[in-house]
Amino acid sequence: MSGLRLALSWLTVLPVRTGQVDTAVARTAIALAPFVGLLLGAAATAVLFALTWLGAPGLLAGLLVIGLLALATRGMHLDGLADTADGLGCYGPPERALRVMRDGSAGPFAVVTLIIVLGAQAVSLSALADAGRWAAVVVALAAGRTAFAWCCRHGVPAARPEGLGTLVAGTQPTLVPVAWTVLLTIAAAAATPDRPWLGPIGVLLALGVVLLLIRHVRKRFGGVTGDVLGAAAEITVLIVLAVTSFR
Repeated sequence: MSGLRLALSWLTVLPVRTGQVDTAVARTAIALAPFVGLLLGAAATAVLFALTWLGAPGLLAGLLVIGLLALATRGMHLDGLADTADGLGCYGPPERALRVMRDGSAGPFAVVTLIIVLGAQAVSLSALADAGRWAAVVVALAAGRTAFAWCCRHGVPAARPEGLGTLVAGTQPTLVPVAWTVLLTIAAAAATPDRPWLGPIGVLLALGVVLLLIRHVRKRFGGVTGDVLGAAAEITVLIVLAVTSFR
């Protein structure tokens, strides 16, 4: 239970108490992160359904759900997405890119990336609500947290000698993200019953993009950081939402 409590504490605003955090507990937390995604997805779906039922315009409902998710996760993954965008967009050696990521300010790459990703997520949520594909939202949020395990699988190093990346990098046997991806691919097919191929395509396409991201940050930064995990999560959520929203 220590790993699950840590996952809830890390990935949500829930006031969950954690004990000592070591590599073993962090490894379990990353492996169980998709469960947290399922909880967030269920909450997001309930709010989206309620807003739609009350007659809110689709895009407004989508934006409000995105705002709710940002609050529920302390905006942590969005911060990681912004920092990763700035790090990848700057010139210079890996050390400079890592300094840019730790700076805390949002540069032009971060701003543009956030606008595009959040806007596309909101539009996709609106389309999913119109189509009645509620379960696709849950799958997308769980898939986003499965991206953590792919970023932390064996053989992927940390970019820094300290920080979250160092604690969790290389802790996941490949079987963990593979198992979650298989389960979510099956669930994704059921989540788009009128177009059963859309869900699996979304999950597998997101996986391909995350693997490319991991490969690129290993070359650019020397490995993964906590920011990269957040970026991978948000990109995965976007791709699954967008693909499953197709008509």
